[in-house]
Amino acid sequence: MNYLKIGKKWLTMIELQDINNETSDEQKKAKNSFEKLYAAIKKLRSEQGCPWDKNQTPLSMRSDLIEETFEAVDAITQNDVFHTKEELGDVFLNALMISYMYEQEKYFNVSDVFDEVVEKIVRRHPHVWENSEGKENANEKKATTSEEVLLQWENIKQGIEGRKKNSILNEISEGLPPLMLAYKMQKKAAKKGFDWQDIESVWKKVEEELNELHEATKEKNQQNIEEEMGDVFFSVVNLARKLKVDPSVALARSNEKFKKRFSYVEKQCEKNAIPMNNENLKQMDNFWEESKNY
Repeated sequence: MNYLKIGKKWLTMIELQDINNETSDEQKKAKNSFEKLYAAIKKLRSEQGCPWDKNQTPLSMRSDLIEETFEAVDAITQNDVFHTKEELGDVFLNALMISYMYEQEKYFNVSDVFDEVVEKIVRRHPHVWENSEGKENANEKKATTSEEVLLQWENIKQGIEGRKKNSILNEISEGLPPLMLAYKMQKKAAKKGFDWQDIESVWKKVEEELNELHEATKEKNQQNIEEEMGDVFFSVVNLARKLKVDPSVALARSNEKFKKRFSYVEKQCEKNAIPMNNENLKQMDNFWEESKNY
């Protein structure tokens, strides 16, 4: 047993306790609100609760968690503060509901989830907490920039947390949506210097992959077409990364834009008694162009 680490952990917890002792009104409100949400979830999962909620499992809730997360991201992207508040609440609800399911099965408690993330925060921020056990794997020089902090995190992950793997790409969850997975893999590789030196090279790569896809379509080999299409997506993700754009966020915005404009086309066709079919494509295109003004 490493008593030095335990001692440092307790010192850190004492520091956090000192902060907690200076409880503000907002902290009290947050604590009360959390307790109400926790109580509501327990009620939903109780014998007297909701049949639907009682039937859910962590596995069945996965898609809900993903969906609510993306809805929160969309609200943030749209700078819709009202809906951001609502959607973040849904994210908390799903995360806490799943945590409570594990508590019911006695795998771990909801409090364990929060304790662990607090310990991780302190451990990975030795430049903030003096008694952080992460200091053992931090640079001697105190991290003062975002780049230095990211490098420090990697050292702590591989050192004290023992997360070093055969490949840095193995550190990324394979459960991520493919677009997000490609983005994160490219960022990891770039940290090791495996990256395009200039953006013009990336533009050329996108053009190259598009040409290869075009050639594959002539051969009419579906497997090759799928592979080349994947390469196009991957190269475009690289371009997004070099332009400092999160591809998932960018695509979400385009999806919302398409939804808004197509809805306008639907309404105008209904208003003018125009059936939506190929024969009226020109008129629908005109409505589409009009939608850009709204």
